[in-house]
This record gives sequence, structure tokens and C-alpha cells, in this order.
Amino acid sequence: MFERLYLWTLSLAARRSAQAWLAIVAFIESSFFLIPADVLFVPMALAKPERAYRLALIATIFSTLGGIAGYALGYYAFDALARPVLAFYGKLDAFEQLRACAGPDTTLILLTTSGLAHLPPIKVVTILAGAVHIGLGFFVLSCVLARGARFFALAFLLRRYGETIRHFIEKRLKLIALGGAALLILLYFGLKLLTGSGQLLSC
Repeated sequence: MFERLYLWTLSLAARRSAQAWLAIVAFIESSFFLIPADVLFVPMALAKPERAYRLALIATIFSTLGGIAGYALGYYAFDALARPVLAFYGKLDAFEQLRACAGPDTTLILLTTSGLAHLPPIKVVTILAGAVHIGLGFFVLSCVLARGARFFALAFLLRRYGETIRHFIEKRLKLIALGGAALLILLYFGLKLLTGSGQLLSC
């Protein structure tokens, strides 16, 4: 099922309505869809590199809006809607483990790593943020910064290096993004330790 869904999503990049499909996929990826928006974004940016930053903006905006939809699922309809979605993807047990530790700090970590490197999947974190009632403003800002950083970094690489960078993006970018996320997290907690601002983690 995943392979068929992946190939169908990839095929959307060749349509005239590809930008609209990018917005749709970026939106639903953040709330319930399995395939990341990168699958569409990369071939579209390669085909028309002059539009790479515009595509990054579209993906960032609609990924954030989709994140807000996922947040609403977790906040208002966890048992009715979000739980079945997570169970369908086999993510419910992982979600419950994350929820046991959820708080502002741990949610910030997850929003950073999922936004930059898809670890864990963004839909899990957006639903989690709503389920534990993280502040909406904090949540939206985190989504914009993390998702925007990923899409605009991709746009820069694809616009500058073209097809030659594609293999690197597919094989290595996640590791680099995860390393960058880890560095930001270490800086954040380092500042908390220096300022003595209390408990670092919720569990």
C-alpha cells in the first residue's frame, strides 16, 4: 500500500495542478497522510528551479495549516478521530509513550526533530500537541520555523545544485537535519541550565 501511495503521490508532480497538489499533500501530511510533501516538492523544484522558493513557501504555509488541523484533532477529537488514525498507521503505542512524557520541552524537541527530519512523523507530533493542550501560538511558531527551515533548505540546495544534489537529499539530508535539530536542542537546554529555569523534561 505504501509503495502504491508513494508512486501516486510522485505522479502528481507532472500535473498542471501540481502546485495545488503540493499544498494539499503538505496539509494532509501534517494531520493524517502517510507520504511526506518532499516526494512532490523535490521533482517540482528540480523541474522549475526558479520557482523553488515559491514552492517552499507554499509547502511551509500548508504544512503549518495541516499541523493546526492535526492539533485540533488531538485537542477536540482525540478518541473519536485521532486515535483511529494513529491505530491505522500503527503509531498508537508510540503515541501513548510520547504522551506520557509530553510537556512544553519535550514537545518542542519533537516538533523540531519531526519538522526538520520527519522523526517522529509530523502527524504524530501535531496530534500529540493538541492532545496535551500545548499553547497554540507556541505550536504554530514551532511548526513555521521547523518546517520552513526544511523546505527552504531543500529549495536552496535544489536551486543551486539541481539534479546532482538529489541523491544526497534522498540518502543523507535526514541525517544532517537530525544533527541540526540535535544541535538546536542542546543549545536550548544549555541555555535552560545556565539560567536555572527549572525542570528540563516532563518525565
